[in-house]
Amino acid sequence: MTTTQLDANRVNMALISAIVAVATIGGLLFGYDSGAVNGTQGGLTAEFGLSEAALGFTVGSLLLGCAVGAFLAGRLADAIGRRKVMLISALLFLVGALIQGFTDVHAMFVLARFAGGMAVGAASVLSPLYISEVAPANIRGRLTTLQQVMIIIGLTAAFVVNYFLAQSAGDSLGQLGGREAWRWMYLAQAFPAVVFLVALLFIPESPRYLVSRGRNAEAETVLTQLFGPAEAARKVGEIRASFVADHRPGLKDITGGRFVFRPIVWAGIMLATFQQFVGINIIFYYGETLWRLAGVSEEVALERNIVSGAVSIAAVLAALVLIDRIGRKPLLMIGSAGMAVTLGAMTWAFSGAGTDAAGNLMLGEMAGYTALVAANLYVIFFNFSWGPVMWVMLGEMFPNQMRGSALAVAGLAQWGANYLVVQSFPSMASGLGLAGTYALYTAAAVISWFLVKALIVETKGKELEEMTG
Repeated sequence: MTTTQLDANRVNMALISAIVAVATIGGLLFGYDSGAVNGTQGGLTAEFGLSEAALGFTVGSLLLGCAVGAFLAGRLADAIGRRKVMLISALLFLVGALIQGFTDVHAMFVLARFAGGMAVGAASVLSPLYISEVAPANIRGRLTTLQQVMIIIGLTAAFVVNYFLAQSAGDSLGQLGGREAWRWMYLAQAFPAVVFLVALLFIPESPRYLVSRGRNAEAETVLTQLFGPAEAARKVGEIRASFVADHRPGLKDITGGRFVFRPIVWAGIMLATFQQFVGINIIFYYGETLWRLAGVSEEVALERNIVSGAVSIAAVLAALVLIDRIGRKPLLMIGSAGMAVTLGAMTWAFSGAGTDAAGNLMLGEMAGYTALVAANLYVIFFNFSWGPVMWVMLGEMFPNQMRGSALAVAGLAQWGANYLVVQSFPSMASGLGLAGTYALYTAAAVISWFLVKALIVETKGKELEEMTG
């Protein structure tokens, strides 16, 4: 019997919906924390007297924390449970937001940003993991895609908060309530962090984690709440059979042969890294800077960030409708092709850019219009495909025995690639120019199409116990 054959009346969609709603708050915080820095760079530079290199490190310290947090969360999820690690991440979100909003010491700010990054990294791997382990197979894709919806909502919320705070204060350096406006851009996430922390106390642990620790009765109780008693007893047996008897899940489960990792783990690493190599987070992290390089004012740049965020939400919602109908692999391939075309158009637009008397980059009317349209279409293709589908697949593509460890490695690779792309952008933009930089992202999108075709196995509609490595 598969999940698609379950009696729909026995599936407790109210409880599943509540679990998904709570888990995806982590995605909201993930998105907000990632986007908040977009409008605060001027404030950071003025407050701490930062050089360009120091600003880059301050911004990038979040991503270093993300890499560490993703790896540790994947490992700790197998040791202490999915829910406990998410509780730790909620605490880190809260503490990081408060310290970034109040500290006058640069080292403390960087440490808080690193801690916030650990929370982001943990949420990025655990929310889709947790959702995939409680959702019915026939709707697992769309429920896990809600994580990406919340990430984009969080990013858009950060852009909106940045915009209105800057408007209210006159600029990001102005005062509001006795503090600089840019400080409030960080403090604003404290409220959803508290909501996340409290809400996590009311959802159950993943039944697959419980079985992996030999807590079968507790797992059956959770599964009974989700799917009814008959299905719960059957699923406990299937989950138990998917774990090896001689040891608990660990890093050795993902290794094998001369290529160190198993093929399925390499496929996950490919998905994780190429999601970043196409350059999406240049739009998110350096959106304001990018558009100012293109010759628009700070106010217009912030407005375009908001437009990009709204477009992203619409694209992810389209993916949510289609992911369990046409599958994961087709969406990835459509996205790769669309991103290759739109990135190529942006490469062309920036190839003819000139400079004004002050040395600022300027685009002609046609090139500027092309860049704007191509950038938004690029965001649509990404968020229709690689944005949500990568996280969906990482949460479901690995066998139960290795899921936590494989996610630890893939999450580390994803955030490491993110850091590499973001840190390399300023020097690449000044050395190669924006056209050369976007040409490299175009090449990555083309390569990703062939890698997906060769390495990715469709997971639509399959039970997690059917996954093999």
